[in-house]
Formats: sequence, structure tokens, C-alpha cells
Amino acid sequence: MASHEPHREPRTFEKLVAEGVAVPTEGWDFSWFEGRAREERPSWRYAVSLAERLGRAGAALDIQTGGGEVLDFALGRAGKTPALTAATEHWPPNVAKATALLRPHGTVVVAAREDAPLPFSDAAFDLVTSRHPVTPHWSEIARVLRPGGTYFAQHVGPRSVFELVEHFLGPLPPEQSADRDPGNERAGAEAAGLRTVDLRAERLRVEFDDIAAVVHFLRKVVWMVPDFTVEAHEPRLRSLHEQIEAEGPFVAHSTRHLFELRKPGRP
Repeated sequence: MASHEPHREPRTFEKLVAEGVAVPTEGWDFSWFEGRAREERPSWRYAVSLAERLGRAGAALDIQTGGGEVLDFALGRAGKTPALTAATEHWPPNVAKATALLRPHGTVVVAAREDAPLPFSDAAFDLVTSRHPVTPHWSEIARVLRPGGTYFAQHVGPRSVFELVEHFLGPLPPEQSADRDPGNERAGAEAAGLRTVDLRAERLRVEFDDIAAVVHFLRKVVWMVPDFTVEAHEPRLRSLHEQIEAEGPFVAHSTRHLFELRKPGRP
């Protein structure tokens, strides 16, 4: 008896890589990964907690907002939104995406380099936030916070997803990601005059079901394997594809930490 199941094309290496290359990389929308990669989420539910804090803030700034997706979600859940909300972002495609997404909330998106001084006056905000900043500039964060103001953020921790990184780059020394160590970041924040209210860290499971997900991830999160291209890394991509096909999902671990810092003084 003939089978009525639909014919499925084989998942060849070339077709999967082409899929991963074809996906746009702007913004921080990771919905494309559904069904082909998974990341365990931190227990503190950052976006929900951010919404609660935005509901109590008078003036808020989101640093390195990406495409604005997390801030958009939080403002939509906040109920009462701040009288003033601003965001910064460096990459032009993200600036355009964040502007379109956040304009209905009355949020101003400012194009600003990640390593430049924040383009705002002293003590302008009672809440400064960020999800996965590349580098936190503590002196600038402290400067734009009002006395009694809060910095609330989720950072990427040390050696995050390094099982995947080291597949392509080989073993890396521990100091490779020392700048992302939560203890070192805490010391930097406190040296800038901020006080630690809460600091929590978690190690979380990440799974990649196919090489398309790996390709898209490395194109999107560009600091993982600097200057990543399919052509330059084809042998390692092919060996990882063969490993996934033979053994199942490739497993790595991300690291995240939650900061709540306060600027001393009366509001």
C-alpha cells in the first residue's frame, strides 16, 4: 500500500546552512529559533520585573536596546508608563527597528555608540536599564542616574555558550571573558559610586537542533565568534552538522546575572 505521508527533502548541510544565512539578523527577536533551538530562561523573569519597575518610574532610560523588543514588551505590561522614556542603540538597522516599535509608547530612540558618553544630562533618570549590554559604562550610568535612582539589568556572564565558541576557536583561557565576571562588574559599579542591592547569577542549558540554528546564532550574536563567516568556518560547521545528525542536539550553557544597583542619596 502506498504511503500518504508527504515527501520530505533531506536535511542536507548545504540547505541548512543556506537557511541560517538567509534569516535577517536585526533586532533581538529570537522567534525564528522556535523548533530548532532552545535556551533555558533565568528564574528572575527579567522582562516582567522590568515592567514592574517601569510602572513606578518617572523617567527611564534603556541602554543598548537592540530592536526594542524587550522594552516594548515591558512598557506594554507596565500599566502606567514613565513620563519620559528614552533608549539608546548603535547599529543603524536596530535604531530603525526600535524607533518604529517604541514610538507608539512615546519613547525616544537615540543613536549612540556603545563606547561613547551617554547623550543625556546629569541626573536625568530615576531608572536606567539594559538587557545584555556589550560593556556597561559605570561612570556614565552613575552620572545620568538621579540620587536614589536604580540601575536594573540582565548581563551576559563569563564563558557564555563557550562550548560552541570553543568548537570554532579552540580552547580559550579563563581570562578571555574576565570582563563579564559578575564580581568584576560589581567592583566596577561600586568604584563609580553605585551600591549593590541585588546580584544573582545562573548557568542555563542551551540546545541547537541543527546547523542552521548555529549559523543564524553566530551571525546574530557577532561577538561569540568574531568575524564569523560560513566560508571561513566551513570545516568546523560541517563537523558540527555531522555530530548533531549522529548524536542529537548540541548542548551548551549560557551564563546570566541580574544587577540591581542604587545611586546613593535622596530621590
